[in-house]
Amino acid sequence: MRPAVAFVMITVMIDSMGIGLMIPVMPDLIREVNGGDLSQAAVWGGLLATTFAVMQFLFGPVLGGLSDRFGRRPVLLTSLAVMAADYVVMALAGSIWLLLLGRVIGGITAATHATASAFMADISAPEERSKNFGLIGAGFGVGFLLGPTMGGFLAEYGTRAPFWAAAVLAAGNFILGWFVLKETLRPEHARPFEWRRANPFGALKQLGNLPGVRPLLFVYFFYSVAFAVYPAVWSFFGQERFGWQPSVIGLSLALFGVAMAVVQGGIIRWALDRLGERGTVIAGHLFAIGTYIGIALIPSGLITLALTPIAAIAGVIPPALTGIMSRKVADNAQGELQGVLTSANALAMILSPLAMTATFAQFTRDGTPFYLPGAPFLLAAALMVLALGVFLFRVHRSDVTSPAP
Repeated sequence: MRPAVAFVMITVMIDSMGIGLMIPVMPDLIREVNGGDLSQAAVWGGLLATTFAVMQFLFGPVLGGLSDRFGRRPVLLTSLAVMAADYVVMALAGSIWLLLLGRVIGGITAATHATASAFMADISAPEERSKNFGLIGAGFGVGFLLGPTMGGFLAEYGTRAPFWAAAVLAAGNFILGWFVLKETLRPEHARPFEWRRANPFGALKQLGNLPGVRPLLFVYFFYSVAFAVYPAVWSFFGQERFGWQPSVIGLSLALFGVAMAVVQGGIIRWALDRLGERGTVIAGHLFAIGTYIGIALIPSGLITLALTPIAAIAGVIPPALTGIMSRKVADNAQGELQGVLTSANALAMILSPLAMTATFAQFTRDGTPFYLPGAPFLLAAALMVLALGVFLFRVHRSDVTSPAP
């Protein structure tokens, strides 16, 4: 693997750690700085996650547009430098409002997922993009593994220790990128930066006018909302349903992260070769629906852990969908496309934590008429059914194979 590709995968890994790092320590950290019980902490946890996602939603197209104009290298390196400083702020935060500020800055810097994916599109032939987008997904999976694992392990040394470690990691990757990352955007492919397109609504309108792209964006969005059930409620669900400690929650998410890395770094290639992009998307949805229902209803913590790597098979969906859409977009708009996908994922992270934590609180509060900690996972399964329906009935086979005009 080329050093620059490794750097980009590490960058995506650190981006995804921004979500997972706080998960094991979230309940204790929020109660430490703000007081209250677990249900109240869950609501604040949803607000912090939503703030992070709002910034990604707003700035994904901005960073994607900037990378289409100035290149991938300056956007990635600047974001890493600011991210390292932000983790230091999080490590020192003594109030819920400073944590909130940290999530604002962190959400902006983590929006570089779009630029990283545009880099991968730059160096890939159109027919290879789905497989190489899987490497981006593998980086995300490793980050989803390391974030909770680091958070759970370092929680033994205090709720702030994970943030110091993340700051060092981001700074170290900045140094690596400074030496190994070369610019991949060709000068003739650069396009002017336009504010009317450098926002999620303008960029979505621009891309939605391309034939067959709009329903694919809807499928991507519904998948993202459902998938976000894990970072939104897993720590609260584990504590409430099985009495898991932060270290166990971290290990359970590490298992999921390992499975995601394997799926998007290897299994995605096998699936695309044998099932094609359309079959891969369908199979991923079916696995997700089955495992979400199982997690919601099965009373055994051990069996729930066994279902975790199976749930990760749904990770084949984003690379396949992204590859389909990438072929429909011109070379000078790859950053814009990835910015829109970052915003779609971020919008999902805005809505999903609010919906999932509110659902969890409703079905676990004192006096609830129907106690069901796994209710958020049933909601996620219903959303996956909706996404699968849109894909089957609104996305035609020709939409999967047709290239950009």
